[in-house]
Amino acid sequence: MSATRTRQRAAARGDAIVHQTGILAPVPAHARYLSFVLRPDADAGAALDELAAPMFADGDSIVVGLGESMLQALGAAVPGLRTMTPIEGAKVAVPSTPAALWVWLRGKDRGELLHRSRVIEEALAESLELDSAIDGFMFDGGRDLSGYLDGIENPKGRKAAKAALVAGAGDGLDGGSFVAVQQWLHDLDHFESLSPETRDHIFGRSRLTDEELDDAPPAAHVKRTAQEDFDPEAFVVRRSMPWADAMDAGLVFVSFGDTLDKFEAQLRRMVGAEDGIVDNLFRFTRPVTGAYFWCPPVRDGRLDFTAIEG
Repeated sequence: MSATRTRQRAAARGDAIVHQTGILAPVPAHARYLSFVLRPDADAGAALDELAAPMFADGDSIVVGLGESMLQALGAAVPGLRTMTPIEGAKVAVPSTPAALWVWLRGKDRGELLHRSRVIEEALAESLELDSAIDGFMFDGGRDLSGYLDGIENPKGRKAAKAALVAGAGDGLDGGSFVAVQQWLHDLDHFESLSPETRDHIFGRSRLTDEELDDAPPAAHVKRTAQEDFDPEAFVVRRSMPWADAMDAGLVFVSFGDTLDKFEAQLRRMVGAEDGIVDNLFRFTRPVTGAYFWCPPVRDGRLDFTAIEG
């Protein structure tokens, strides 16, 4: 059955539109991040039909995002989705590495995620080529590999849903979300060579107590990204996780929002585009990738592509 017919039958039954539940679910024990690019002369419509399979919207264990290049190949557009571009006035480089499709696999077993990713890669092989695969994991109850608790300022409950999910935009858009994804590469040797006080001042928090420091410098991460300090406020839902391979390690930064504007407002301040003050995070880590995706809502247990189907 085609994706269009599936959507028409769901609409006729009046099935409720919901979000991809993994967006608001707690960070899992293990994750695998897959990025795909379109093959030359690929049939993007066929890829969309594959993505309409139930395994791509099974609840908590997978989140799927479509990039602008995928929508362009379909002759479609989603208001608010764009490709990450260089920030004017930035004092540090932030790369843009767009992709057609992003898949975030979530679970308890790394081996099981590997096998699921192989099934997904095979299902999409005719139209999409796997460009990168990153394994993520939970560390020390949700801490970054630096030892500092990640996502401590995340909104909770209804506030999280309001921050992360689109509402009031219409059929096929409500329940969706925009996600910014960056792979950050840490220099942990350099970081651990710094004094405990210097490390705390990089984040603006105590590593021992997780409390914000009264004397945090203007360049501290908490000062650069305090979500309530923006106009309008820039609350997002972060679902970042550490990654590591045989040689390197860092953080896969994942930020869900009802618009990409809130993430970009924070990033502009981090890179010093507003006032010339660069976030202290750049003293020991840097992004090596960066991409934006639209995460469609779900209807009747399948990704809802109403907004982009002709």
